[in-house]
Amino acid sequence: MDTVHGAESWRLDNGSVSLAVTREGGMIAPVEFRLGDRTVSPYSLSPWKPDEVDAGLPALLRVLRGDFFCLPFGPQEEGLPHGEPANLGWTEVTADAGSLTIRIEASDSGAAIEREISLRNGESAIYYDTRISGLDGEWSYGNHPILDASEAAEGQVRLSVSPFRWASVYPGVFSDPERGERQMLRGGSRFDELCAVSLDHEGSADLTRYPTRQPSDDLVMMVSEEPSPDRPFAWSAAVFDGYVWFSLKNPADFPATLFWLSNGGRDGEPWNGRHKGRVGIEEVCSHFCDGVDVSRQNLLADFDIPTVRAFRPEETVSLRIVQAVAEVPGGFGKVEEIVPAGDGKVRISDDNGLSVETQVDWSFVL
Repeated sequence: MDTVHGAESWRLDNGSVSLAVTREGGMIAPVEFRLGDRTVSPYSLSPWKPDEVDAGLPALLRVLRGDFFCLPFGPQEEGLPHGEPANLGWTEVTADAGSLTIRIEASDSGAAIEREISLRNGESAIYYDTRISGLDGEWSYGNHPILDASEAAEGQVRLSVSPFRWASVYPGVFSDPERGERQMLRGGSRFDELCAVSLDHEGSADLTRYPTRQPSDDLVMMVSEEPSPDRPFAWSAAVFDGYVWFSLKNPADFPATLFWLSNGGRDGEPWNGRHKGRVGIEEVCSHFCDGVDVSRQNLLADFDIPTVRAFRPEETVSLRIVQAVAEVPGGFGKVEEIVPAGDGKVRISDDNGLSVETQVDWSFVL
């Protein structure tokens, strides 16, 4: 294993994509995608290393980076935030240049979790298959990628998700001023478009343009529409300078997408106002970022929105996600649509009438 940004990590490299996976928390970053003569690295590394902050903090915060799996999702009354998989050590099951399978036995949930991270030749994509067995009862969970837009100009990165049927700002206080935190969005406010989300006082914010100038940490949740024959998956996207990062999912497994807009709005340890221009684009089955006890209350049942999934100890559940990048031409705007373009390809279209096609096996998530 190598030490990467202060954490013991496995490495994968197939020539098109190279990445590191931390032993502690199973976090994936940095990730380098080779696009022609250019290499891009969209995933966040926090502006601190594990040994540079309070050793008493959970590994989730000390190691924080890239993408990781959470079970349960959110805080726990008697357990680690986002569960043991996001904090404790994973062990290697199998590994080669293009694939790594790691495993953890989680005592807080009783689940055995295997996560296979694989790359495919000629593709700028990461395939995740998270297999959960031995789990009993109703549980929340989520995939937690964090992207880095800290070097982008104000509003330069364009964020979007596939059509959604319900959306809201986190109900209540997400960033508490008494703890030196700031938020800009109105708690609990509903919205129909990401470009018009109510601010805490008056007016609205365009969440499709990031980062903002105002220091803040906010959370919103969008519940994906049901798939259709011509749109068999749901997606999330972030357009950077010359390329787009995107994620594909099955909304039956991950009903909702969270945007955690982390832009210097927290002053406590380890944040110290320096976690700026980061955005978590998290695919979840959860009630926002609340703990599993809240998610089990099914507070969104009136809207037919599941916030937990029922597991049986004798079954193995496979949760699949694809995350990828593709080059885009100058003037490419906010992603409006990602659809299949035949077997093993998708077409990505923007709000300016431009589109690109890229190789990715979208059927993997179905």
